[in-house]
Amino acid sequence: MANWHRREFGTPWRSIWLFKRDGLAMEEEMVGRVALVTGGTRGIGGAISEALHLAGYKVAANYGGNEERAKAFEQATGVPTFKFDVGDFDAVQEGVAAVAERLGPVEVLVNNAGITRDGTLHKMSFEQWDDVIRTNLTSCFNLCRAVIESMREKQFGRIVNIGSVNGQAGQYGQVNYASAKSGIHGFTKALAQEGAKLGITVNAVAPGYVNTEMVQAVPDKVLEKIIQGIPVGRLGETRDIVRAVLFLVSDEADFITGSTLSVNGGQHMY
Repeated sequence: MANWHRREFGTPWRSIWLFKRDGLAMEEEMVGRVALVTGGTRGIGGAISEALHLAGYKVAANYGGNEERAKAFEQATGVPTFKFDVGDFDAVQEGVAAVAERLGPVEVLVNNAGITRDGTLHKMSFEQWDDVIRTNLTSCFNLCRAVIESMREKQFGRIVNIGSVNGQAGQYGQVNYASAKSGIHGFTKALAQEGAKLGITVNAVAPGYVNTEMVQAVPDKVLEKIIQGIPVGRLGETRDIVRAVLFLVSDEADFITGSTLSVNGGQHMY
């Protein structure tokens, strides 16, 4: 699990917690807001869940499969986990209701859940296409639809959708994944316009290649080529994505909406 260290600074108007990880420092206001992270028990999602928890948010980490791993994550971090299929509209409604019953209405939503089912189009099955669209893109609709009414009533909300450099630049053998992630960027811009006057910001973070289990499974020669194409000369780390998310969900980011923050080491610029 992440090695975060915490110390408190008192000010006349608020408590600020300084978090340090691997020599990096971040400041976040301890707000106690309810945050839901999909795919929130491993990889980038797990790091986001843990960081939000340490920043004082009441975090719910969603997962869809590995119960043993989710239980280990909950025991290690203290973050409660909730199992439901993000691609199933009714299951999401029930899952979000369970989160609200235990923690309160969701005020911060991080749509992180994602899968890959790679293959060139002429060999790709409909199931490979549909699984990825359903989990990566339809889930954003399902989750946002489940939380938007309470955000509108409260006139506050923070939604961060995790896109991808491959949704911006495309990627050989990933027409399904690239389509889903590109769709997320368009979804973000459209929903941002609907929520702007109601205190609801909607943004996306588009990671490049990040040093997670998914990327570690890439063959060494392929990974070497990928790194050669990243101007900063390294893979991203989960902390790089965490810092972007923590900023976008904070009060300090209230004038930023409809934006996609690319965190890719310069791999793709536009």
